[in-house]
Amino acid sequence: MEIWQRRKTTPGDCVILILLLILCLTVNGSLSSDDVSCDDLQEGQYKCDDPEIDPVTQAAVGCVKKDRTVSVPCRPAPGVKCDGIEYNGTTVAKGLRRTVPCRYTNGYSYTTSLLLSIFLGMFGLDRMYLGYPALGLLKFCTMGLLFVGQFLDVILIATQVVGPADGSDYVLDYYGPILKKNPLNNETYYMPQEDYHL
Repeated sequence: MEIWQRRKTTPGDCVILILLLILCLTVNGSLSSDDVSCDDLQEGQYKCDDPEIDPVTQAAVGCVKKDRTVSVPCRPAPGVKCDGIEYNGTTVAKGLRRTVPCRYTNGYSYTTSLLLSIFLGMFGLDRMYLGYPALGLLKFCTMGLLFVGQFLDVILIATQVVGPADGSDYVLDYYGPILKKNPLNNETYYMPQEDYHL
């Protein structure tokens, strides 16, 4: 008995073979063509520069308040060919820019607000400095809400829970305590604990 049985070729088989051949030629032609735009490069085919940091505010220069991003120039990886030019990894491609996250600051110093909260918080100067005049006036009239409000504000400002009223980040020293908050959303993964049972 023959292991391989010969089957008749149908017109449907020929059509499938021709479609596969066209697909392979199209994919091969699109990968090797020289007309790939540098803007269409995939992640890993380019490396972006770090944003320029302002030495006074320790934040990126040109950070946009709305979405807290800054545009930086990028360099195609060595051997990548786009816009008809093969790059060596050191040349910035014209028009190849990506946005990266940044901290937006508006001049409110973390050190100043913390010192105001510790020493003059009972008069509400810390809240006035951060742009909360109503709370500052309330603390001024009640001696820092009988010093309880002052104590709470020292903790809230030290942990950066309370920030400037305009939504900007604090200006921090180079080695200052930057707090990054990780939000919880639908894409947050909770690591299961083996010793936890319902």
